[in-house]
Amino acid sequence: MKKNDGLVISQTDRDKIATLLQGAPLNIAELLGDELGRATIVGDDVLPKEVVSMNSQIRFQDVETEKETTVILVYPSEANLDQNKISLFTPVGSALIGLKIGQTIAWPFPGGKTRQLKVISVEK
Repeated sequence: MKKNDGLVISQTDRDKIATLLQGAPLNIAELLGDELGRATIVGDDVLPKEVVSMNSQIRFQDVETEKETTVILVYPSEANLDQNKISLFTPVGSALIGLKIGQTIAWPFPGGKTRQLKVISVEK
C-alpha cells in the first residue's frame, strides 16, 4: 500500500499505537510503523464509519480460501480469543487497521506466506 491509498487512522489510535510500538516485537513494530507512516491521520470525530479502527468488529475474508472471520480489534492487553478479540500486534490485526470496507491487503504471515485479506464489514 502507498501513502494516501485509503489507509486512514484516527489521531487517538495513532498516538496510542505509536506508544505501544516502543515495546512491541521488532517485526510487528516495523510493519505497523510503516503502516502509520503511510496512513492519513484524521480526527476521531471525522473517521469514516467504514474504516477499521481499534475496538471495531470486523468481518474479513481470506481471499485465497474464501473463509470469512469476524473479530474485534483490540490493544494487546485486551486480547481474548474466546471472545474473538484479537490484538493489534497479531498479523491479522496489524493488517486490518485503517482499511475500509471492500479494501484488500497483501500481508506477510508467519512461515513466510503472504495472504490477501479483504474487509467485508466494520461495526463500531
